[in-house]
Amino acid sequence: MSRSFTIYPAIDMRGGKCVRLIQGDYNQETIYGDSPFSMAEMFASEGAEWIHMVDLDGAKEGKRINDTFVLEAAKKLETKIQIGGGIRTEQDIVHYLENGVARVILGSVAISEPEFTKEMLKKYSSKIAIGLDAKNGMVATHGWVQTSSVSAIELGKQLAEYGADTFIFTDISTDGMLSGPNVEATEQLALATGKEVIASGGISSIDDLRSLCKTSNIAGSIIGKAIYTNRFSVKEALSAVKNFEVEK
Repeated sequence: MSRSFTIYPAIDMRGGKCVRLIQGDYNQETIYGDSPFSMAEMFASEGAEWIHMVDLDGAKEGKRINDTFVLEAAKKLETKIQIGGGIRTEQDIVHYLENGVARVILGSVAISEPEFTKEMLKKYSSKIAIGLDAKNGMVATHGWVQTSSVSAIELGKQLAEYGADTFIFTDISTDGMLSGPNVEATEQLALATGKEVIASGGISSIDDLRSLCKTSNIAGSIIGKAIYTNRFSVKEALSAVKNFEVEK
């Protein structure tokens, strides 16, 4: 049995602009574009089947703030959109899904409200992904401002039992650093949960993508800074993993 590997170009939104942070630090921000929709449109034109959007203001404030850009992309582009940041209620989930967003990401709320998360997974199943962002193996929440006492692997196993099928794993120490992904930690989560895991953070080269491709159960990769700093294009990333199949 073979599987495909999905590329998710990332659009992080803050103050209505496309930005990148270093290790989630809101004081280390670089602006890469004035229009999140224009960026999404460009990624779609290069062939992206999915686009990963993050409402950084929403993640920090705990409510939807940059959602208008997400809905514009979901309505006007054929590309599938997944969104994370500031999603705390069922109303937030419905707001996105009813307006064409393919998948919403639950992050901080997966720790603070496990029963709510369990209920949402049961109700919306594959339209929900769980975002596990870790510092030294421990889950960080609220826009990475707070670090919990829960390990990413233990939480992942618990949420897999609740019905989570897709996880997005970010090693915060690698995010925005172009230092290479933490393949080992991502693979450990995939093996522990038995579910698909999307790797996030540290991608700097096509070789990094190939390393992830070769790893069982890693389902895809979110790519941000490497694209914005012209290490490679979305088109080149898609070409590198096209038809890449690995026996499960």
